[in-house]
Amino acid sequence: MQSGADTVICDGELSPSQLRRLESTIKVKVIDRTALILDIFAQHAKSREGKAQVELAQLQYLLPRLRGWGEAMSRQAGGRVGAQGGGIGSRGPGETKLETDRRRIRTRISKLRREIGLMRTVRVTKRSSRRNREVPSVSIAGYTNAGKSSLLNVLTGAGVLVEDALFATLDPTTRRAQTADGRIFTYSDTVGFVRHLPHQLIEAFRSTLEEVGESDLVVHVVDGSHPDPEQQVRSVHEVLGEVGADTIVELLVVNKIDSADEETLLRLKRLWPAALFVSARTGAGIDDLRLAVEARLPRPSVELRVLVPYDRGDLVAAAHERGEVLSADHRDAGTELWVRVPESLAAQLHPYELASGSLTDNTL
Repeated sequence: MQSGADTVICDGELSPSQLRRLESTIKVKVIDRTALILDIFAQHAKSREGKAQVELAQLQYLLPRLRGWGEAMSRQAGGRVGAQGGGIGSRGPGETKLETDRRRIRTRISKLRREIGLMRTVRVTKRSSRRNREVPSVSIAGYTNAGKSSLLNVLTGAGVLVEDALFATLDPTTRRAQTADGRIFTYSDTVGFVRHLPHQLIEAFRSTLEEVGESDLVVHVVDGSHPDPEQQVRSVHEVLGEVGADTIVELLVVNKIDSADEETLLRLKRLWPAALFVSARTGAGIDDLRLAVEARLPRPSVELRVLVPYDRGDLVAAAHERGEVLSADHRDAGTELWVRVPESLAAQLHPYELASGSLTDNTL
């Protein structure tokens, strides 16, 4: 009353009865942390999948709170789930407005889950395709607004939206990258995490978060200029554990060192001696980050020495793209390679394998 506020936001999830009692006591609108996060997500959802995931989370949050939020929320829910529930036969004998809205919301939730399931199938198919080609994947994860999209842009030139705002990125972006020795891998930007991420969001965004769980390396980005970066790291680890990604190799990267004070950076270097300290804005430390990512990528498992005929240039190209070419030389009969490649490619190269000691000295 003293400040003239018309809304109170509570940092924590409130039960429907708590919402109702608080609103009746202080006579202004009350929302909790989860409702605020859902609203921010709704503002940033752009793709079909992102919008469906946010709407599913909103409806799951709303369903048990219809009575607590009163008739206005009930009317809002009815409008959100569409007009399909109106008309003749939409309300049974004695069915109240609240019961009608609950039935509509449950129907809409079921439909959204089916839609997201189909989208998840597409995402799994794309991941499987990358797996079949044995392309390593790197996920960029971290607290919201830590600079993940900025890093992705610097590392790959992806052109992803960069904004100084919470949850500006909801839809994962996957971009192709290449190591210094020519191996292909992918970077995936992910939705930002937050302290006490609502369970509705974890469930709704599970297909998106699974992108992290299927990766070979997690680049965990921390905002070095944040007042409490340690809490950010704990929150991200908590969510990674919930989606089963806590066992994946992690590379901790402290971003925004150009905005952080020296005392904080010294403390973080003592706390995380293996972390890298970079600035996506100035480019400081980016070369070291590239080298560190390459060093942690899974290496091809089979080493071969082969002489590939010139009419099988496709195999030479595949060796460069999917494996490590330790040496190469052009001979009269074809291209002489010493390579380390995945098993599937090794099987294709096997007919051209050279006997031990067949390579010339200048190849070695």
